Amino acid sequence: MTSTASPFFARTRRRLALALGALALCAGPAWAAWPEKPIELVVGFAAGGGTDITARTLAVHLSRHLGAQVVVTNKIGASGELGLAYVAKAAPDGHVIGMTNMPGLVTLPIERKTQFKGSDFAYIANLVRDPSAFSVLASSKYKNLADLVADAKARPGEISYGSTGVGTDDHLAMVLFERLTGTQLNHVPYNGAGPLRTAVLGGHVVIGGMNLGEVMPFKDKVRVLGQASPARSRLAPDVPSFNEQGVNLVFNSERGIVAPAGIPAAVQQRLTEALRAIAADPEFQKQMQVQFTEMDYLEGAAWKARLDKATADFNTLWKSAPWADAK
Repeated sequence: MTSTASPFFARTRRRLALALGALALCAGPAWAAWPEKPIELVVGFAAGGGTDITARTLAVHLSRHLGAQVVVTNKIGASGELGLAYVAKAAPDGHVIGMTNMPGLVTLPIERKTQFKGSDFAYIANLVRDPSAFSVLASSKYKNLADLVADAKARPGEISYGSTGVGTDDHLAMVLFERLTGTQLNHVPYNGAGPLRTAVLGGHVVIGGMNLGEVMPFKDKVRVLGQASPARSRLAPDVPSFNEQGVNLVFNSERGIVAPAGIPAAVQQRLTEALRAIAADPEFQKQMQVQFTEMDYLEGAAWKARLDKATADFNTLWKSAPWADAK
């Protein structure tokens, strides 16, 4: 009788195992080799703003973690709606992802019929937050919020206030400020913080509603009247909060990553693991600190639950103060 331990049978078993392994690879799911091409990271605002800068910093780290080029593309317009709609309609294969900006992510569908809805996305993780702030030229007559409130009450609707679009955090910060102070400003929307900052520096608008990280690099040219953090941010300790100036306003931009709904679970998991590692990376944290942007990592279901709570809160605000009318 021939022994199955003979070299002939050993070679046969090895060849059969290799053949079965190759067959399994050929029959494996499409995501097994993901990413198969460059990944597009979509930003719904113009280049140069806080969301864009965060995305471009993140793209470098994502490229290293995923082993594929991550390219930032700006799909500007409609207060970030066009970028979100582009992601929502993309193939759910993980090669198109988007950087969100909250509250716009949840407020845009409240104020109008949008080209996307919340269920169009897989929610990967929120990364950072950037406090809202009011800024004026360094030569402005406004030294603090009290100066602005006094003048706004004397000249209702005359003082121009620039934001990054209707329904964005910058615009809603203005709406809440008006409610809290009994004032009325003249809202002027822009397609991003870059164009808005240029308008402020050029004297085309009096007040720039931009995030703290978007104005602090220009602090020699602008005066930040207040930041909407609960207290002074450790990244900008010289900038007074709204609260300490008698205006009970806490508001910020939250930036996270979504993908089209329906992406394979394995792809979503790889994205989640990459973002988790990046958020914990001291180098990335240092880069965010240099950009005056605070870490605020929250992933998956926990992030979605926070967004759902925010949606309910903004729905309540909309019923009492529909901000789309405050243009």
